[in-house]
Amino acid sequence: MSRDARIKRETSETQITVELALDGSGRAEIDTGIGFLDHLLSALTRHGGFDLTLTCRGDLEIDDHHTVEDCGIVLGTALDEALGDRRGIARFASAFAPLDEALARAVVDISGRGAGYLLLDLQRESIGALSTENIPHFLDSMARHAGITLHLDVLKGANDHHRAEAAFKALALALREAVALTGGSEVPSTKGIIDGGRP
Repeated sequence: MSRDARIKRETSETQITVELALDGSGRAEIDTGIGFLDHLLSALTRHGGFDLTLTCRGDLEIDDHHTVEDCGIVLGTALDEALGDRRGIARFASAFAPLDEALARAVVDISGRGAGYLLLDLQRESIGALSTENIPHFLDSMARHAGITLHLDVLKGANDHHRAEAAFKALALALREAVALTGGSEVPSTKGIIDGGRP
C-alpha cells in the first residue's frame, strides 16, 4: 500500500504544495523562502527516511510567521493523510540526537490527539531569517494537524543553531520508528481506531 500524500493549500498569505512519501529514501526538495527552515526540514526528511517536496510562496515582506505556521499545518496534514488509518504502524517511539554540544530528545505517539509539548529554550531572536519563536510554533502546528502527541526537549547545548537542528533530528528519528510498519494488520489502539489528526 502506498503511503503517500499530495497537498495543495492556498490562502491570501501563503501558497503551499507538498508531496510526501513515508517510505522514501530521505530525498528532500524544500523551498520555503526561509533558508534555515529549509535546512531544518531537509534534516527532518533525511533522517526520517521520507521523501518530501515542499514549496511555499508566502508573505515574507510582512514577516516569517504565516509561512512557518502554514508549512507546519500542511506538512502535518500530509503526514495524517499518508498514515491513513494507522493500521500496522509501531505508533510509539523515542529518540535522542546530538549535534556537537547540543542534545535533544523526542518522544512521539501517533495517537490522533495532536499536540506539541516543547522545551527548546532557544535564546537568539532569530537564526538567519527564521524567528526562533516560530520554531516551536511550526512543530506544534505540524503535530496538531498530523494527530501526533509530541514531546520534544533540548537537554543541553550552547549554540541555538545546534539546539534547533538537534531537535529536528531527534524528531526525525522518532517519527521514522513510529511510522514504521510492524508486519501486523491491526490498528495499534485498544479502541480499535486512531482518529485522524485534523483538528
